[in-house]
Amino acid sequence: MRWLSPWSDPLWAVFRVVVGFLFACHGAQKLLGVLGGVGNGGTVPLASQLGLAGVIELVGGLLVAVGFLGRYAAFIASGEMAAAYFMTHQPRGGLPIQNGGELAALYAFAFLYIAARGSGRWSLAGALRRPDLD
Repeated sequence: MRWLSPWSDPLWAVFRVVVGFLFACHGAQKLLGVLGGVGNGGTVPLASQLGLAGVIELVGGLLVAVGFLGRYAAFIASGEMAAAYFMTHQPRGGLPIQNGGELAALYAFAFLYIAARGSGRWSLAGALRRPDLD
């Protein structure tokens, strides 16, 4: 499918924005009680494990989406998702499809790839021509 090659940079940006935005939505649920919230539309205490997860998800997701400090945010988000998988899902069964951990595993590897590749040209860091802020 070589015809997609000219679109690799814009498609990378779309992938990064979508993954970051969806991840930020999880943080917004936890911290702001929006988009369904936690439980019955509630929030989690900020000074808790879920509160820290919400901060990483909301702030990290937005940084990845706009492409500013994206490598750092993605690396931290990848670690959070790996920890979530092994702490919450893996004890329920051996494979992600058995233990409900598909999303955590997918986010962990998507963010690890974003951390390795960086935000790219179509990002805030790219617009500022500051690869050190990628």
